[in-house]
Amino acid sequence: MKIDVNSLNDLSLIKITKESSGRINTVCFSSDGSCLISSAEDDTLTVYDCRTGQGHLRLCSRKYGADQVIFTHTNLNCLHSSTKSDDAIRYLSLNENKYVRFFVGHTKKVVNLDLSPVEDLFLSASLDRTVRMWDLRAPTAQAMVHLPSRPLAGFDPDGLIFAVAINSEALNLYDLRAYQNGPFSTFLLPQDRDCDWTGLKFSPDGNFILISTNGPAVRMINAYTGELIYSLVDRVNGRGIPLEASFTPDGKYILSGSTDGSIYFWNQNDGVLAARVQHDTSAIVNCVRFNPQYYLMASACNGLNFWLPSNCIDSTSEPE
Repeated sequence: MKIDVNSLNDLSLIKITKESSGRINTVCFSSDGSCLISSAEDDTLTVYDCRTGQGHLRLCSRKYGADQVIFTHTNLNCLHSSTKSDDAIRYLSLNENKYVRFFVGHTKKVVNLDLSPVEDLFLSASLDRTVRMWDLRAPTAQAMVHLPSRPLAGFDPDGLIFAVAINSEALNLYDLRAYQNGPFSTFLLPQDRDCDWTGLKFSPDGNFILISTNGPAVRMINAYTGELIYSLVDRVNGRGIPLEASFTPDGKYILSGSTDGSIYFWNQNDGVLAARVQHDTSAIVNCVRFNPQYYLMASACNGLNFWLPSNCIDSTSEPE
């Protein structure tokens, strides 16, 4: 099904059985679109079947806590950061409920993880002011960048470049094959005084970088020139909550939650508000993601919710 303004406005909420007692802090779809995994503040990880909407696997990480969960290149394994014990990143086999490896090195909270789209490499950014690159097959970091303030990091869609955001005002671009030479481009933007940068994502075509914040604004930046193209300021966020913004799979729309129960959609090409849907409560919507393969959206509010076009809800087939 084509993603357009009409179908976005037609999205209908499907409540999913609540599997966690704590607030969901991150969600991630598998690359094949068949599963979604969430981590929650009650130290649980839950895997949902996107075809049925049912949580078919629930794991507890009482000893380590769970945040920043992402699938690896298979939906049988995931990575998550720790909120207890230490600041290690943990590589978990979901079907065996067994840790494969711990990635030790960060000395403060890990604030984002990003997997290479083409290799078994991933990036981690931490409040210890470092960005580290890891290989899933090795317990020690393959590379480390020391920075002057809290960073964020993310790969481009080809896995050849990674971006590092610093101090809510600078972007460094690195060539994966020559990262030891330092950034090949550095972009300085007007520093955000009223909010902090809390998320970084490349657009699906690699031409833009989307910056999420803990304020109302979302920034769109040209990945080649560093130009601030526009700021999206429609969403409600007066509580200083990190609200994740992301792209639809076709890259045509940007989506984000809010602190008033709404989900906003903007046209990527001009930043104009295109659609808005509302939860049945005014709870904080901190995570919103679109399935990479099916016309299905997930949001984290009081619990996990799926969204489908209304004409698909009664269908017994897979999401379109």
